Parts: sequence; structure tokens; C-alpha cells
Amino acid sequence: MIDKIRFTRDYIDRPIYTERIKPFIGKDIIKILVGQRRIGKSYIMYQLMDYIEKTIPNAHLIYINRELKPHEFIRTDDDLYQYVHTNLQQNCKNFLFIDEVQEIQRFEYALRCLLAEGVCDITCTGSNASMLSGELATHLSGRYIEFPIHSLGYAEFLRFFTLEDSNQSLYKYLTIGGMPYLKVIGTEEVHAFEYLRNVYSTILLKDVVARENIRNVSFLNDLVEYLADNLGNMFSASNIAKYLKSQRPTVSTQTVINYITPLLNAFFIHKVNRMDINGLKIFEIGEKYYFEDLGLRNVIRGYNLGKEIQKLLENAVYLHLLRCSYDVKVGQQGNYEIDFIGSKNGNRIYIQVAYQLMDERTREREFGNLMNITDHYPKYVVSMDEFNAGTNEKGIQQIHIREFLMTAL
Repeated sequence: MIDKIRFTRDYIDRPIYTERIKPFIGKDIIKILVGQRRIGKSYIMYQLMDYIEKTIPNAHLIYINRELKPHEFIRTDDDLYQYVHTNLQQNCKNFLFIDEVQEIQRFEYALRCLLAEGVCDITCTGSNASMLSGELATHLSGRYIEFPIHSLGYAEFLRFFTLEDSNQSLYKYLTIGGMPYLKVIGTEEVHAFEYLRNVYSTILLKDVVARENIRNVSFLNDLVEYLADNLGNMFSASNIAKYLKSQRPTVSTQTVINYITPLLNAFFIHKVNRMDINGLKIFEIGEKYYFEDLGLRNVIRGYNLGKEIQKLLENAVYLHLLRCSYDVKVGQQGNYEIDFIGSKNGNRIYIQVAYQLMDERTREREFGNLMNITDHYPKYVVSMDEFNAGTNEKGIQQIHIREFLMTAL
């Protein structure tokens, strides 16, 4: 069954993720690949399976996917535990792979027992942050590691579709986004958007409405549209509630929070909090929201690159920082705002994003905000200007968005 499942499918390697995971293969820890549905987690898992078969002698793989007919009966932890033990092979190194593990009730109990017994190496995928982190943290604290998987980055997008790096390719990326299965559908917008609309409906209905018992689907749609319209704007749940009250008099701040949380749990959107640059304080009020995939964002409200390119560029930069494993915040220094502060391994990076630095006033705003920061961490102004000033006397580097999105930070 495993060979038929994997080798009848064409996939492209995504080493940005597989190389992070490989060092943990064979270690006494559960590997969890987490991310939005249809983001490519299963295919990355297939690549890991191929790697194990090629590099580990006498490896025996057990693969479980409840969407497949032979695995439909695996509904509970008992079913999972019994199936694994039935399929273990003696005198082999057994490797267990489970797709969308949250679909199995009380999965964490079976994983805990299997890990304690040491009978197999375990790798899973999952699409619900709350369920995975809550259950795993409670029952498997310190015995699992999560690997966030994201939609295609710009460099991956070029490789998947065999495109040259150009502004035209960037515009295509900003328009249809980076859902990996577009490799099969194609980049023609009418076909890509038809596919993306179906993905959006699946995520909303299956991963948000059904899983979180959402009752007011109409309000959920209004909320998603509002977030899409206000991509990258600073606001809070109370601000959103005030706006939506003009449409729906019964909306409260708590209602907004209750509906935003499932969208976050499904990895459909990301919330970015503000951080005081000097005091390192995290502000509890005021945050920005970005979408996991630009194409999905664009099918919600339509798109107009001429009017919205600043928002889309900002979202693309944010996602690139996530793919490079940064913890991202919005910077606040007095009345000045820094678009992004990325933190990783005790270091930082500061970034301002602008479509074009068309006049001196715009340059002073973008560069001036960074010049007010007195530390010596890297600082960038990212824009689409074809000609830039390079690095100024304060060490602030102006860089083209395409170059930035192709740089491993």
C-alpha cells in the first residue's frame, strides 16, 4: 500500500523543511509537522519516508491516513495502538507515519504508549494548533518537537513552476500564492482561483466550522473578509467588534476573539503582536493579522495589485521570516513603528517594507524609523525599487523584495 500511495505521485523536494527534520529521525522523540491543510505536509512526509528507505538498512515503514479506505476504521487510540502493533516487523527498524493525526480520537494516548515502548520512530502531520499543542503538551511534554510547514516561498514558487526570477514572476506569486498543488492545477488565474476557492471552503467548513462548532457561519465569513480587507493593519479584537457592530448590532469583543481563535488554530491566519523595542515588552492590545497564503487571501475579497501591492508585499515578507524560523513581532518605539522584528537564536533583524521609495519624505520615514534604533543588529528597507542606495552610513541596507525573498536569513 505504501509504495502505491507514494510512487504514483509526483512531488518536488522541499529541503528547507526536510533538512531540519532529518537530524531527528531515529531519535527518541515524536516529530509533528504542523500547518494549514493542503500546505504540503503529506508530501514532505513522503520525502522523509523515501530518505529513510534509501539511508537506513532494514527500515520498515508503517503509514496511516484515515482518508484511505484501508485506514477508515482507525478512529480511536485503541484502534491506532492495535494497528501499529499488528504491523510491526521483528528484526527491523520500524518507522510510523500518521497523516492528520488529530482525526484519531485520543491519539496522544497511543503515541505516548508507543513512544514509551520504543517500538517505532514516530512522525505525524496535523492541521489544528490548539488540539495538537494542548493534547501533546499535556500528555507528551518534552517528548515531541513541532516543525511548522508553510506555503511555498518565492524561491520555491520559481522552482515548482520553472520560472525565471522577474517582476512578472513576483506578481504571479503575489496573485495566486504558494499552495503546492497549483503545480498540478497550473498558474492560469481562472483555474488557480477555482482550486483556491475550494481549498478555502474546505478549511473554513472542515477545520473551523465543524471542528470548533461554529454556529454563525455568516459572521465568520464577514470576519474573514474584514481581515482580508485590512491585511497588515494594526487593530485589536475590540476595534474589529466596533466596526462589525455597524453590520451586526450583537457583536461583542469576546465574540470576535471566539471566531478569530479557530482561524488561528487552523493556521489560516497569523497574529503578530507588538513589542517595545527598548523595553522588550509585549503589548497585549494592538496586533496585525496576516494570511498563510496570499492566493487564499485574494480569493476572499478579490485583488488589485495596483492598490494592494503594499499589503501583499508586507504579507510576503512576514511569511518569509516565518519560513526562516524567526519569531516575528511588530516593533514599537515611542510613536514610531517598525514593520517587523525577527528574533532567532538570540539575534534580531529589523525590517521596513515599502512598495517604492518615490520621494524623500518616504525615504525619511522608512529609513528614519530604523535609524532611531541604536543597537547593531541588521536593518533592512525592503522595496520594489529597481535602483537602490545599497547600505547607508548607519548600516541600513536597502534591498529589492525579490532578492530578499530569495535570501536564507
